[in-house]
Amino acid sequence: MFAVPPRLRRLSRRAALIAGASLALALGSCSDEGSGPVVVSVIGSRTELAKPLQNLPKPAAKLILEATAQGLVAFDAGGDILPALAQRWVVEDDGRSYIFRLRRAFWANGARVTAPDVARMLMARIEMLRQLDPDGPLDAVQAVVPMTGEVIEIRMAAARPYVLQMLAQPQMAVLSRDGGTGPYRSVWRNGAAMLAPVDRLSGDDADSDEEEAGVPAWQTRVLRAERASLAIIRFREKQSALVLGGRYADLPLLVPAGIDRDAVRMDPVQGLLGLAVTGKGDLLDDDGVRAAINMAVDRNQLLQMFPLGGWAISEQLLPGQLDLPVAPPAPAWVGQAMDDRRAQGRAIIDRWRDTHGDPPPLRIALPAGPGSTLLFGLLARDLGAIGLATERVDLAEKADLSLIDEVAAYDSALWYLGRIGCARKIHCSPEGEAALQAASLASTAEERAARVAQAVGLIQAHNGYIPLGAPIRWSLVSKRLSGFLPSPRGRHPLNHLFRSTN
Repeated sequence: MFAVPPRLRRLSRRAALIAGASLALALGSCSDEGSGPVVVSVIGSRTELAKPLQNLPKPAAKLILEATAQGLVAFDAGGDILPALAQRWVVEDDGRSYIFRLRRAFWANGARVTAPDVARMLMARIEMLRQLDPDGPLDAVQAVVPMTGEVIEIRMAAARPYVLQMLAQPQMAVLSRDGGTGPYRSVWRNGAAMLAPVDRLSGDDADSDEEEAGVPAWQTRVLRAERASLAIIRFREKQSALVLGGRYADLPLLVPAGIDRDAVRMDPVQGLLGLAVTGKGDLLDDDGVRAAINMAVDRNQLLQMFPLGGWAISEQLLPGQLDLPVAPPAPAWVGQAMDDRRAQGRAIIDRWRDTHGDPPPLRIALPAGPGSTLLFGLLARDLGAIGLATERVDLAEKADLSLIDEVAAYDSALWYLGRIGCARKIHCSPEGEAALQAASLASTAEERAARVAQAVGLIQAHNGYIPLGAPIRWSLVSKRLSGFLPSPRGRHPLNHLFRSTN
């Protein structure tokens, strides 16, 4: 699948020592062999499993939400929309009315789920999400109203594409204080979430031993959130059947751990992997300085650090034309030799230094992991070549440049623009934001698309986001597990997985 450069091998040997020292902690009593529960590790922390809404969009939080708290609709592993809490729906009034009929479902306390409950919770969630994505597909929602005890309607002021894609996100899950409606109910035991199918429990409490006895072991799931090193070793020792939530930061751990390359599955996702300008001050407020930072990064070196088949680096905000009327323009420096780009960047920093003095070090926030150590080394070298010193910090709140590593929630330029917009406290373009606001008020779809395309050009030229490439998402999958598919959404529903008897 990928070769390992010498520098990566040296770093990986150290990572392997750390993983080996943690082996005793990693191994549990459940095994991938036989017909027992399917044991799953997700890279993250128990807090992310226990408090998912507060920890989105981390992989563990997303996984436990989609496992225990359905939205109206959901994604399958292939990225298509499936019924979830809604058993069917229709779209009327030229896309301004979505009517959903709820299936028979129960809360964790045994109470029946009703349309008024769902409408109230869903509208609250929509209002919360619109604060972070004010121009996304939910911007035109006027109301969510119960029509009967089993039917709700989402009323829109104007038609918006991608509404169903947004409703399928884990953060759109409907849940009460006691939890959601499945497809699983969870019970914490020995540091893991034990997941039993809701349908087999008939809506009753999953804590009941009598009810659990009627659920075949292979239909249940044992879900742990743990460090990547522990998850990888647990999988290698056949103590789990699946590892989810792999990202670039932990990719270098696989080779020294001796993982069979056939067990590694890559998701063909799109989204953002890059650095957002989150710091303030004269240096980063300078348009030329931000452009110099962007053009100084040698993205081709990333292909050597993370040599994955099909993974793409990028010098642009969008991965393609998406839903724009024309493809977005590339930055003017794209295609120039790296030496020429760095000479331009160095001249910009030298002019800034002549006026302001030596620039302060750029503080860069990256997640823990050997992949981040490699990435920081690359950034330190490239930015040093134009006269900028760097230092690595742990918290985005203390950083000048903060990593964004997220899969796109829906297939629109609006997702990319919203994720790096002013609402996210990223160095943003006032002119670009004005174009987005004009797009939301457009009277025709053509005018709206033209305004969005204008916003893309303005926001990309502002250089408040330094793109590196597409997100990297990998999983480890046992040969005894069937039903796993590479996902363009990075979603792997646990109820779609089965043990193979071969």
